[in-house]
Amino acid sequence: MSKKKRVKFKYAFALLLILVLALGGTYVVYKSISKINEALNKKDDAYIGSKDYYVDLYDLEYNKVDKLVRGTKVSKYEKKVEQEIDEKNTKEYSKIEYKGKTYLVPIENTTDKYENSVYEKEKFVRTSLTIYEKTDDILIAGYAKKGTKLEITGFDKINEDGTINIYKIKNDKTEGYVYSKYLVDTVELANENYNENGIYDIHKDRKYSYELYGGKAANLDYYPYEKKEFEDNKFVDNAKAYYLVGSPAVINSIDKYIELAKKAKATAFVVDIKDGALAYKSDISNNYTSTSYNTAMNSKESYKAAIDKIKAANFYVIGRIVLFNDPTYAKDNPSDCIYTNGGKSTNWVSAYSRKAWEYNIRLALESIQLFDFNEIQFDYVRFPEASFNWSKQNYDFKNKYSEEKAQALQTFLYYAADEIHKTNTYLSVDVFGESAGTYVTAYGQYFPAISNIVDVISGMPYTDHFERNDSSTWKNPYNTMNKWGKLVQTRQKEIPTPAKVRTWITAYNVPFWNPTITYGANEIYQQVKGLSDAGIGSGFMTWNANSNYTKYQSIAEAFSKEY
Repeated sequence: MSKKKRVKFKYAFALLLILVLALGGTYVVYKSISKINEALNKKDDAYIGSKDYYVDLYDLEYNKVDKLVRGTKVSKYEKKVEQEIDEKNTKEYSKIEYKGKTYLVPIENTTDKYENSVYEKEKFVRTSLTIYEKTDDILIAGYAKKGTKLEITGFDKINEDGTINIYKIKNDKTEGYVYSKYLVDTVELANENYNENGIYDIHKDRKYSYELYGGKAANLDYYPYEKKEFEDNKFVDNAKAYYLVGSPAVINSIDKYIELAKKAKATAFVVDIKDGALAYKSDISNNYTSTSYNTAMNSKESYKAAIDKIKAANFYVIGRIVLFNDPTYAKDNPSDCIYTNGGKSTNWVSAYSRKAWEYNIRLALESIQLFDFNEIQFDYVRFPEASFNWSKQNYDFKNKYSEEKAQALQTFLYYAADEIHKTNTYLSVDVFGESAGTYVTAYGQYFPAISNIVDVISGMPYTDHFERNDSSTWKNPYNTMNKWGKLVQTRQKEIPTPAKVRTWITAYNVPFWNPTITYGANEIYQQVKGLSDAGIGSGFMTWNANSNYTKYQSIAEAFSKEY
């Protein structure tokens, strides 16, 4: 190779080397820039978190443009963004991406786990409540009174509006779960009483000589309770109902009762599930009281066949459960009963007993599942009529949580309504006619406090139950029921969310202790007409303890009347 050619080759090689080095440097710079951009644009899953239901979103110019509910899943950029407020202060943001759009959110409002997206650490009890052991069971762990501070340790889910369904809480030594709807943020709010339109003022000063035995109206809750209409369970607003005892004589003769009801133009039946004896062999009852299970009046199959026939005939079906007057349960669970001052168990189950609460709600839920009742009706939602004397005699009511009787009944009904409504089933409660007065009865019933929670309230103003020595009450059924109906209408106006009123009427010969007046179709008509003229228009139920078919035939004409 000539010298000239060697010079050219060296020159070309040098240029090639320079080019390679240049390209390599560019590549290194490119890779470095790529890594920087990758770091700036790296995203991880995150969740919006807050004590509030919603968190504000900002655009890249720090303008507020939208909001997201807490718990929402987003993509979060690794690098934070700082906004200079002034020479000494900056505000930090997380840069997030949600549904293809980029936003800024205050850095404290993002978290790496869904379960950390609820920031509140304490809440206060606005309405005395039941503490559950689990979120998916009705087992009771305890009780918390109005004003109690609860430590928040978790939650089950965040609703679409940012509210919480159930909080996990700790209260002293009790850990469990509570519905958030009964909680507020401050002790001041918790201790307030609902007084919109002067509601609380109506009740707070009501006096009665027995108030210390049943409780005080001032200590009850009057906050609105949501009443639901279930699309798959049409409520019969103006029911005309026959009552059916759960005995085999009636259950096995269901066809003739159905035919009678069709001819009479009745629209509903009330059928016993439990009235002392169980109407069917309940698996639930067997877990709580084997005596009740073993003495059940019908097999599950025969009872179901009867209920299925009633429903197939397009009647609205109400399942009746007697709660605390339950001597069969009492026999197997004496520790749940009221005790004499001599330390002997009575046959009356204390309405303070949480185990008895669980049993009756489990029975209701089982019955709904097996027989598809439209409504569950509770009777004997009270302490015994003898409560005044028993209290004076220092009987032991097993009052574990130091509740007034009316407070315990109201807390039970919150518990019952919350659970039964989950099945799209309505809840009704029977009360004595006396409870519509302006005082809390010695056995704990107070019409407004019960009506404010349940879907249907059913007074029992039997015409021979008012004044034993005043025959005018049963000789003039229209006047008796009209007067009572007007009293009820006044009570209904004293609460924000009153129940519908469907009333028990007298369908037996009176007075019950010495029948001298036959109640036929006209007497039924007069009772219902008296209620209707007083403005009570959600129907009636005919009470005959034995469901006497002949008596039901004799009053059938009253069902087809216009009221």
